[in-house]
Amino acid sequence: MTIQYSEFNTLHDYMAALGGSVRTAAQTLRLASGEKRNRAISAMASEIRRACSAIEAANEIDMSAGKVKGLSPAMLDRLALNAARINAVAEGLDAIAALPDPVGAIEESWEQPNGLKFSKVRVPIGVIGMVYESRPNVTADAGALCIKSGNGCILRGGSEAAHSNMALHAAMTNGLKSAGLDPACVQYIGTTDRAAVGALLGGIGGAVDLIIPRGGKNLIARVQKDARLPVLAHLEGLNHSYVHHAADLSKAESLVLNAKLRRTGVCGSTETLLIDRAIAETAVARLLGALAAQACEIRGDADVCALYPDAALASEDDFRTEHLAAIINVRLVSGLDAALTHIAEFGSGHTDCIITEDADAAARFLRDVDSAICMHNTSTQFADGGEFGFGAEIGIATGRLHARGPVGAQHLTTYKYQVVSDGQIRP
Repeated sequence: MTIQYSEFNTLHDYMAALGGSVRTAAQTLRLASGEKRNRAISAMASEIRRACSAIEAANEIDMSAGKVKGLSPAMLDRLALNAARINAVAEGLDAIAALPDPVGAIEESWEQPNGLKFSKVRVPIGVIGMVYESRPNVTADAGALCIKSGNGCILRGGSEAAHSNMALHAAMTNGLKSAGLDPACVQYIGTTDRAAVGALLGGIGGAVDLIIPRGGKNLIARVQKDARLPVLAHLEGLNHSYVHHAADLSKAESLVLNAKLRRTGVCGSTETLLIDRAIAETAVARLLGALAAQACEIRGDADVCALYPDAALASEDDFRTEHLAAIINVRLVSGLDAALTHIAEFGSGHTDCIITEDADAAARFLRDVDSAICMHNTSTQFADGGEFGFGAEIGIATGRLHARGPVGAQHLTTYKYQVVSDGQIRP
């Protein structure tokens, strides 16, 4: 069943009941067939479409409150839901349902000389706690990905999206019920009390196996500091597009405009443009002029400002800031080595791209940049689980352990070994 906050006298009792219900439901979900889990995800998608008007109305409450609070345009864009976006959320769930089942997949198998047969098999993690900000579509994506991977989940979105998240969760709950799955396997924390996050990060008495935070620096820092269980972190996107001296400038212009301006509020947006000094006389005016023509603010280093006087002088902090707005940092670099050095110092390990027709330079960039996603002649806006063929993503992991890059259903599993023999005993 869905646990309601209003039914409990204390937050402690509520969170304990929430954790216990998800834990129990997750055990049942782990044994459900892939077909049944897929039917549930499809039913969730259908219910989200059916509840479109109610979700839009709930989102309007959040949007109005966000404007009063003075949320930035980027935050409001992330928060906004309309019929097209709600349908896109449902389509994302349909895509997840159509993916191969990760649970039970055999990654590798082998046989030892003594006749023992070994298999490495994907299995659910258990219960995942998800803490996130702003984007209500994460509620649906995270819930569906957890169902697909056989995991229970406890979701806690930001207070700015509370009405939108709860409306989406209500539709998802209806879908789970209609498909015959226990709706308790996807729970949403129905209070904005910050202490609820603390309880979740503590694991709720062993009910939770993994915490996944998705949001800004402050959220990630708090989760990493306070969590008492493993964390799969999704840090900010301080992404770079480097225009190498062997770039096709026509291609570069198209890529840079898309990488920065297609949607400025997504984590795959390019925040810093690096331009090779060898082509600066031509490239700076062309690329920055194209950006400015689309109302993008240019913040450049001293060399950039000398070549393009309309640019504002960038500070050191600018190169460490995820603007999530129509603002781009620009720096001239003396070749590939300097670009790699800048990215290593200022990047967040999210997504970085080289634009060049030099295959050797591209190969070295792809090899040497230590980011979750490294690109060649590609818009950084493709840093998205759907574009990778994962159906959707629970976020972009920037760490190095368990999962890295877009985290889809297969990345929300762990593994076990199955060993089969014909009565062999160890001498």
